[in-house]
Amino acid sequence: MKKHEGRSIRNIGFFSHAGAGKTTLSESMLFNAGVTTRRGKVEEGNTVSDWEPEEIKRRLSIDLSVIPFEWKDRKVNLIDTPGYADFIGNVMGALRAIDGGALLVCAVSGVEVGTERSWKSLQEKNLPVVIFINKIDREGANYEKVLKSLQEKLSERITPLFLPIGKESDFRGIINLLTQKAYYFEKEGKGVREEAVPDEMKEAVAEFREAMLENIAETSDELLNMYLEGKTIEPTLLEKSLKEAIRQRKVFPVLCGSGLLNFGVTLFMDFMADYLPSPEDMPPVSGINPKTNVPAERVPAREAPFSAQVFKIISDPYVGKLAIIRVYSGLLSADARLYNATRDSEEKIGQLISLRGKNQEIISEVGAGDIAALAKISGIYTGDSLSDKNDPIVFPVIEFPEPNYLAAVKPLSRGDEDKISQALGRLLEEDFTIKMERNTDTKEEIVAGLGDIHLDVLAEKMKRKFGVDVSLTVPRVSYKETIKGSTKTEGKYKRQSGGRGQYGHCWIELEPIARSEGFEFVDKIVGGSIPRNYIPSVEKGILEAMQEGILAGYPVTDVRVTVFDGSFHPVDSSDMAFKIAGSMAFKKASQDANPVLLEPIVNCEVRVPEDFMGDVIGDLNSRRGKILGMDPEDGVQIIRAQVPMAEVFRYSVDLRSITQGRASFIMRFSHYEEIPAQIAEGIITKAQREKAQE
Repeated sequence: MKKHEGRSIRNIGFFSHAGAGKTTLSESMLFNAGVTTRRGKVEEGNTVSDWEPEEIKRRLSIDLSVIPFEWKDRKVNLIDTPGYADFIGNVMGALRAIDGGALLVCAVSGVEVGTERSWKSLQEKNLPVVIFINKIDREGANYEKVLKSLQEKLSERITPLFLPIGKESDFRGIINLLTQKAYYFEKEGKGVREEAVPDEMKEAVAEFREAMLENIAETSDELLNMYLEGKTIEPTLLEKSLKEAIRQRKVFPVLCGSGLLNFGVTLFMDFMADYLPSPEDMPPVSGINPKTNVPAERVPAREAPFSAQVFKIISDPYVGKLAIIRVYSGLLSADARLYNATRDSEEKIGQLISLRGKNQEIISEVGAGDIAALAKISGIYTGDSLSDKNDPIVFPVIEFPEPNYLAAVKPLSRGDEDKISQALGRLLEEDFTIKMERNTDTKEEIVAGLGDIHLDVLAEKMKRKFGVDVSLTVPRVSYKETIKGSTKTEGKYKRQSGGRGQYGHCWIELEPIARSEGFEFVDKIVGGSIPRNYIPSVEKGILEAMQEGILAGYPVTDVRVTVFDGSFHPVDSSDMAFKIAGSMAFKKASQDANPVLLEPIVNCEVRVPEDFMGDVIGDLNSRRGKILGMDPEDGVQIIRAQVPMAEVFRYSVDLRSITQGRASFIMRFSHYEEIPAQIAEGIITKAQREKAQE
């Protein structure tokens, strides 16, 4: 591939609901561009962009894939993104690397939740968007119905530029409203025949073209005056105005075709190359100079200081890490040293690579506006800003959704515990929507992801890449025990066995303290009834006894223990004896102080469309949730609630089902709360049964 500079580069992302045909469409594009000699098929597992075994197995995109090609003397860096909600983290990374988005919509299914989600993301990033209605050849396809739905649900500025000739199995051509010509396709889209608009479609073409002209004219004073005066608008002026209207996001053009048949794909490729903006057409990229903390900008010029951002990490146990970067300014050579402005560190580049799916081509340099990968690097992570050390800049971090689907990770083979942490650590580098922590109470390794498929894929990657076979189970709840009453009890440990014996004796008072205060130990020994050097042993014995409460074996919390009396033996007393006495006293006192079980409560914030609000509130109530309030924001309702953690481990999947994927939520630990007696009884019975089986 020859070298391209800013104005001849197009960085375009493919976005859609799962199943709209992004991968199949990209295969046709690569075929048309001469990159491949045959079009791969998702069902055969031989596509360029979906090449990971997990993607082939599920027949869906999991990771983003960079697939560059040349078209009309331009380099198009196409980024194919996943449409499934569990892998939206890759979408967030792709949004940072592109200058325009192509939103694919199925001509049969129409606007789906993934369509709306992708549209919202593109709008939040202020990116130009072209819409491609795909699968016009499918049974049940309805172009006009889908178009109307797009305009009603997304934007009235969505403007059709193409009309299909025929539909379903009769789909055979496209009318371009700009040129007012009909284009008919030969088998596999290898040839396009230009003809006049057929008579039976002239009326529809006139109507749609009028609407198109009106939408474009409203974006330019010059064009609007000509339109209102009924003057003929020259094609060159119309094209220029349309380009600017797309760049400023005042018009969102609609094209159509079939990625499977390769019908309309070359026309779509022409349009992307001609009308979507180059890096030089976009505003400068803003950041902060980390040395001065002063705002800074970068323009996409090769002569400017080098700057780039990592938007994706690929981790491989054999090759090492690959960091995929978007270069915003300047020039990076393969033999250069990289300055990581985010971490104030330097690193030598192993190799500079041009990626196309899994295929890698070593290159000597990459310039402003382009995309490449850095190989054999270690201290670089997703979101890091790379720049000229003498003129550093840090770009805004990439915001990823908070993972809230939890699972406990357990090795299936003995001795793999250490491997789990190592494998997860490597995989967490390439996916910031996965988090890991050790629950010290339940002694489980907990991973959090965006859904069940997300974590299933994680487990498969751990086995394939790092040889660690694991199971994913529902985590144990971190229950705790406490008391509601007060009591005074003694603990006496006396043992005689021929020689020196053991003697420890203490009196303690056990009482509750405020929730979340933990533990308080008070020494009220006077007169030397217990020597000072044995007091810490009493406390140690109490702390050890607190690790396993008397109800269900869960840790005890929120108690005050006061040691106020006792006795000792000048020969037989020891640290061990007083430690045991302290433990005995605490266990006896716990039984007499009205022990109760506590459960963790989380704060939940659910963002839900009003249509589903009643269903969501009803579901939260069924989970023993307490609704704290509701607030409207950006067309949705935010429901604030407190819910027992035991009820929300799988809530993300259930919420998606209840709301057709249109709601989201975040949760944060809040506090511990007493469990209702009837529920506590079941938990205690289960814990006692498990202990008896040990």
